Amino acid sequence: MRPVGHSGKAKKGHLCFDASFETGNLGRIDLVCEYEYDLFIRPDTCNPRHRLWFNFVVENTRQDQNVIFNIVNISNKNNLFKNGMTPLVRSTSRNTYRIPIYRVHYHRSLYHDNNYVLSILFSFDKDDDSYQFSYSYPYSYTRQQNYLSLIEKKKLPYFKRELLGQSIQNKRLDLVTITNPKNMNPTEKVHVVVILGRVHGCETPSSYVCQGIIEFLISNHPAVVRLRKKVVFQLIPMMNPDGVTLGNSRTNLLGIDLNRAWHKISQWVHPILYAVHNHLMEIEKHENMELDLVIDMHAHSSLHGVFTYGNAYDDVYRYEKHILFPKLLSQHIEGYEQTHSICNRDFKKCGTSRSLSLYFK
Repeated sequence: MRPVGHSGKAKKGHLCFDASFETGNLGRIDLVCEYEYDLFIRPDTCNPRHRLWFNFVVENTRQDQNVIFNIVNISNKNNLFKNGMTPLVRSTSRNTYRIPIYRVHYHRSLYHDNNYVLSILFSFDKDDDSYQFSYSYPYSYTRQQNYLSLIEKKKLPYFKRELLGQSIQNKRLDLVTITNPKNMNPTEKVHVVVILGRVHGCETPSSYVCQGIIEFLISNHPAVVRLRKKVVFQLIPMMNPDGVTLGNSRTNLLGIDLNRAWHKISQWVHPILYAVHNHLMEIEKHENMELDLVIDMHAHSSLHGVFTYGNAYDDVYRYEKHILFPKLLSQHIEGYEQTHSICNRDFKKCGTSRSLSLYFK
């Protein structure tokens, strides 16, 4: 980004921006003055409504150069930046850290049509470093594939990786099964827990939680060893590999929010949902498998803590069974927020994954 009127080779301090990498997102840069830049998030592909995730690299910096980055087109105004969350940055010589809160200001700007703007005051401390700024800790499709391949090479008898389906861009939809080997093809009654993750690209914490769950379930912890004897754990850790790779905030390649399309699944438009839905139905119909729990993990953009969304049922027994998991979470997890947890029948949410359980026993 060169000042107006400058031509020729870029000088030190003429910042170079790049988001042309996996999970990268930056659509446009406007130079306000020598020290200030307006940055525009690239909307999700085929869907201009969603603009939250950003992930870009800045190079050609000058030591002790002070700049202001204004991210001017965030679509979700009520987000965690209002409550003190700050973006992340890492450089060639420093690990990832959160920008101090006194250098971040989320505010309405008269210069930007009174829209909310995220202003970041940053000082580059080295000449030759590259600096990567992001909304949250990035977690790419490639990273997940490398991790699963690493675990697969260990040839653990209680770990199985399968190809459940493919995305529109022919990326893998992985199904990870962790249980005692005798439960892989059960001849006796077993309980099944299915965990879904990363249906929205910007919700990277769900990928880290999925990886942590896998690490725990393949460990030799006494509780896990007992659980593997009785329970089949199945994880689909990345439900939206296309959206993740493209750097979309919420949607897939076609601009569709997959967590609003479970009630109208198309094999061609929603191949991921089609494969997962068929798999869940196969479990439901299996005479030796009892589907106890389906957990779809998200990372909320505006609420703190751990909480659950679920359904309401007329059948008292089914409702009590449904709220047992949230109750256990509240008793064992620090930071559980009961006030954010909901069990209801919201017609507006009929396309979400939790609506699927209405069709199960």
